[in-house]
Amino acid sequence: MGAEPGASRGRTAARALVLVAAGILGALAFPRTGWSALAWIWLVPALVSGLTRPRRAALLDGWLAGTVFYVVLLRWLDHTFLHYSAIPWPLTWLPIVALAAYCGLYLGAVASAVAWLRGRLGAGPALALAPALWVVGEWLRGWLMGGFPWGLLGYSQAAQLPVVQIAELGGVYAVSFLIVAVNAALAGLLALGPRRAWPGAAAAMVLLVASLGFGLHAIGRASAGGAGSVEVAVIQPSIEQTIKWNPARHAQIMDVYEQLTREAARARPAVVLWPETATTIFLRGDPVLLERLRRLSDEVGTPLLVGSIDRRDRPREQFLNSAFLLTGQGITAKYDKIHLVPFGEYVPLASLLSFVKGWAEFISEFGTGDTETVFRLPGAPFGTVICYEVIFPELFRGFVVRGAAFMANITNDAWFGETSGPWQHLGMLPLRAVEHRVAIARAANTGVSAFVEPSGRIGPMLPLLERGVLHRRIPLRDRTTLYTRFGDWLVYACAGLGAAGVALAFFRRSPASC
Repeated sequence: MGAEPGASRGRTAARALVLVAAGILGALAFPRTGWSALAWIWLVPALVSGLTRPRRAALLDGWLAGTVFYVVLLRWLDHTFLHYSAIPWPLTWLPIVALAAYCGLYLGAVASAVAWLRGRLGAGPALALAPALWVVGEWLRGWLMGGFPWGLLGYSQAAQLPVVQIAELGGVYAVSFLIVAVNAALAGLLALGPRRAWPGAAAAMVLLVASLGFGLHAIGRASAGGAGSVEVAVIQPSIEQTIKWNPARHAQIMDVYEQLTREAARARPAVVLWPETATTIFLRGDPVLLERLRRLSDEVGTPLLVGSIDRRDRPREQFLNSAFLLTGQGITAKYDKIHLVPFGEYVPLASLLSFVKGWAEFISEFGTGDTETVFRLPGAPFGTVICYEVIFPELFRGFVVRGAAFMANITNDAWFGETSGPWQHLGMLPLRAVEHRVAIARAANTGVSAFVEPSGRIGPMLPLLERGVLHRRIPLRDRTTLYTRFGDWLVYACAGLGAAGVALAFFRRSPASC
């Protein structure tokens, strides 16, 4: 008997180590490490906990694994806080851990839900509902408090083209559903044994094989093209963040942009894309700069898409993060960023948290746009998402529904240096491309600039901190996918399935065998 407390502590420590290791492995499935195979197993310990432990213990186990996952995944934020905030190291890790703990709650909630459902419906039905519960959790995380859908499980497979093709059916959530189904099948085999878990394992195998078969067929179809193409150029000036906003360097920076634009125009593109906030002053409020850009566009014979700051006066004065389309006639259209970065471009719950604005130079107060502007190029209308907006599937979809034949993403990831942050950001574009079978051209200040094909394949790119020009003839969107037509239908189906399971569980008053 005297050895039992020590043995119990040993089991607890071993369980914690397994959960911590699982969280680390899950994060390594994402760029830049990109060990995507780990995504198919890292949820297993948390799901096993849901199958074998009380719901509160499962909640804590899942929370631990999820928090570790996000601490490792978001470690690049330490660079931002260290270089652009007043927070001293190691206190820079406090906001990162706080954000990770919030995001980690979603895994804890899924593990706890599995434990609760197991007690009422049985282990098999509880495990079968895990993928649906996970998808609903990912969707909620993208909406609550402004949304933070970074690190959705499906993004871990961005480089695995056969896997991600199902995104044209149900978005990135379809890929997440598939991955969780495989994790759940493995958890069932470990916790229940092959005899009891084989139906779930067989169902997950059928789903995986069907998805891969669809993917292999869809890649060839997506690469075929058929609706025409357009030449697009992007420029990457590689302007360091420390000098980008220095007014004394503005003329020098504009010289760099002009030189790169003239180089890009030699390929006779339909448009040249500049990065986010390429001009750090109010473009419409500076007639000299506006005339310079108008004249540049006229001389090279190519429209320019220019990221800049704008301002509106009503109902109150606000800054706007905008993209302007300029030709020889001047500004022809503009788009104002709709989805802002929390604690970057606005402060959530500002009346309570206004004090954080003094912590870091990257925290601003911007206003929001309200229209998914489609820029009208002859024969090739296109939409533009600015930086962070590319991680919101429904917002991106709005431009395609409005008629965009290709998409642009302009961004400034200089805040994140040479960390994994810019690569994780880039890794979300393949899913957006597949969801709508639309090509994407990306112009980033310091990288990574790239072209993404409708199949999700990332084509030519300029790596971090390299100055240069890219141009490519990209296909125009030629069909409407299921996801384009119906949006997040899979999320709603998962919510309905989860609600039905919970309702059934409430009617099952006596605990089911597990």
